[in-house]
Amino acid sequence: MSYLALARKWRPRRFEDVRGQGHVVKALTHALDGDRLHPAILLTGTRGVGKTTLARIIAKGLNCQTGVSANPCGVCSACKEVNDGRFVDLLEIDAASNTGVDNIRELIDNAQYSPARGRYKVYLIDEVHMLSKGAFNALLKTLEEPPPHVKFILATTDPQKLPITVLSRCLQFNLKRLSVALIRDNLADILEHEAVDFEIAAVAELARAADGSMRDGLSLLDQALAFAGGAKLEALAVEDMLGTGGRRNLFAVIEALAAHDGEALLAALRRLDESAPDFHALLNDLAMLLQRLAMLQLLPNAGDEDDDPRLLPLAQTVAVEDVQLWYQIAVLGRRDLPYAPDPRLGFEMSVLRMFALKLDDGGGSAVPTGGGGRTVAAATPSVSVAAPVATSRIAALPARIAVNEPPPASSPPRSAHILMPSATRAAPIEAFVAPAAAPPAAAAMAGTVWHRLVDELGLDGMVRQLARHCAWLSRDGESLRFALDPRARHLLTDERRLAVQAALIEKLGPLNLDISVVASPDVLHPAAADDQRLIDRQRDAEKAIEQDPVVASFRTLFGATVRAGSIQPID
Repeated sequence: MSYLALARKWRPRRFEDVRGQGHVVKALTHALDGDRLHPAILLTGTRGVGKTTLARIIAKGLNCQTGVSANPCGVCSACKEVNDGRFVDLLEIDAASNTGVDNIRELIDNAQYSPARGRYKVYLIDEVHMLSKGAFNALLKTLEEPPPHVKFILATTDPQKLPITVLSRCLQFNLKRLSVALIRDNLADILEHEAVDFEIAAVAELARAADGSMRDGLSLLDQALAFAGGAKLEALAVEDMLGTGGRRNLFAVIEALAAHDGEALLAALRRLDESAPDFHALLNDLAMLLQRLAMLQLLPNAGDEDDDPRLLPLAQTVAVEDVQLWYQIAVLGRRDLPYAPDPRLGFEMSVLRMFALKLDDGGGSAVPTGGGGRTVAAATPSVSVAAPVATSRIAALPARIAVNEPPPASSPPRSAHILMPSATRAAPIEAFVAPAAAPPAAAAMAGTVWHRLVDELGLDGMVRQLARHCAWLSRDGESLRFALDPRARHLLTDERRLAVQAALIEKLGPLNLDISVVASPDVLHPAAADDQRLIDRQRDAEKAIEQDPVVASFRTLFGATVRAGSIQPID
């Protein structure tokens, strides 16, 4: 007897044997048990997740000689013929090779005839998205109102290509990609039934290579058994077969990076090159390893049995910030790999960047190897760069970049009438009612005190806005003179002026308030002073970003740019 491929030999025969698609199995089971199955069903999902398998189980459930049920007997002639692929009333049509309207018209004509053997005539149209537009149009009416003895099961890996008119006539079930753990467990069960010795690491490697497809996993298992030649299925042999042997050396690469050991890193890169790997896949594997390291570091409970046992001790020794930086470099390296002179050089350059940019403990800088004394800083959250890194060590860095304080004493103040010395800002309120003949310094002090006094008067609404747009001019006896910004002249009414005067009297004693509109007063009013202060702080923040060595380093190394409008002073 000829050899039967594992994918065919171990194809599920019952709903309970289908793994990973419980949401679909539950709905179909209820529909079949009540004989309420929709006349047109659409099964979608990636290759090898069970679309054809479910269609055949549905056909058995509809035509089993014991009656319509979600649990066909499996021993009657109808069930056996479906299992063997020779049931006359189950018509499997490959839409990829029968795309024309004539093929569909022939199908529609045959659908009018009663089933030859079973209770229902079941049409399984695989890769239905390959049908032509004319074929879809010919099928629409039959899909909506098929003969009572006909059921359509459409299967596709690309439902986006189906016309909305077809989708609206079908009951759609989306089959999920299968997890690595589920595929691994299924392969292990099959090997036990086949009485084959194996290492669980070898089966896990096959499950990862299956990429969510049970059929691919079984096909790879067939290949691995042939590769092993009847011997025990071992992880090293499977890695050699799949060409993923270089993944073993990635741990040596990460360990060398963590220890900042140049000799060990060079040896690991040489071992990688000897295995002649696919460097694009290897860089992808490196990014995946770094992602698992980050998960184990930041979410310790995220570990699972699929993790390599070397990951946990490595996660405890590598700095969290380094893992974040290396992952970003690996991802960007995948993008740049097609532009490298050679894939190996591109991979090695990404690793050398990881080695060169090792974060230190000084608040977010990264020191290149070689002891050159030159410091390269990591990116900060307040700068939009090509390789953003957000880590705990650099969390305090924005406070250094964003300007919260006035400029240093060595820099001349931009607004001398606003940014007065600290002693002047703390001047007593009595300076506000200084004699008219007071020296200029006292007059300037009185003007500055008014900026502080506005917030202490307890004003609100339009009265407060009037006071904030007034600048102190002078005092003559008990008369105070203020200059109002011409753009705020609409705020000035007798009622509001008297309200400001009453607040000042309560604070300072008897006085009269005179407010006049002045086009260009010598000092700014409080509202304009606040606006100017914000402008100055924004300008200082942008200047600090432009001059920061962190930003300069990332511009040099990665061609990073500061996104316009992304810089904000931090309060």
